[in-house]
Amino acid sequence: MSNALIVIDVQNDFCPAGALAVPEGDLIVPGINALMAGFDVVVLTQDWHPAGHSSFASSHDGKAPYDMIDMPYGPQVLWPDHCVQGSTGSAFHKDLNVTRPDLVIRKGMNPAIDSYSAFFENDQTTPTGLEGYLRTRGVTDVTLVGLATDFCVNFSAVDAAKLGFDVTVKQALCRAIDLEGSLDAARAGMRAAGVTLA
Repeated sequence: MSNALIVIDVQNDFCPAGALAVPEGDLIVPGINALMAGFDVVVLTQDWHPAGHSSFASSHDGKAPYDMIDMPYGPQVLWPDHCVQGSTGSAFHKDLNVTRPDLVIRKGMNPAIDSYSAFFENDQTTPTGLEGYLRTRGVTDVTLVGLATDFCVNFSAVDAAKLGFDVTVKQALCRAIDLEGSLDAARAGMRAAGVTLA
């Protein structure tokens, strides 16, 4: 048995002054760094969109950031352009420990499908490969931290629980966007999936 820390999307565009800034997103970095030493496996996820991604409001005429549209895989929030591959915004926060992690999972690379979860794209069927990696490392317990609580942390935690991992989300080391009650809904959904909110 081993445990893994999964650090979700601690990238410049999700931190203050970023294109899709999560309030106080940078304040969780020291705590995340301190936590890394206590885990057998550490994984970072990185939002990694091609320019013109279908989840960007700028890719849809007459649409604004945070509008909703229907995609073939279901409802999709349209976002400001963010975490474009190779951009400064897509880089990890400068203070995040990027030496300790064993693996970086990049997601959202398919221009037609967004990817909130560290485990699956938003079609809920296309895997990222993270599950297989964790299984080969003997991981049974996963702890999630990062950005944002109500989107990528939430989707990753629920998917991990569905896959049979014992899942904990450390809320003090996450921050939320909270669009129209999305944080409360995410917390309820995570609890219903069997995720421990610590």
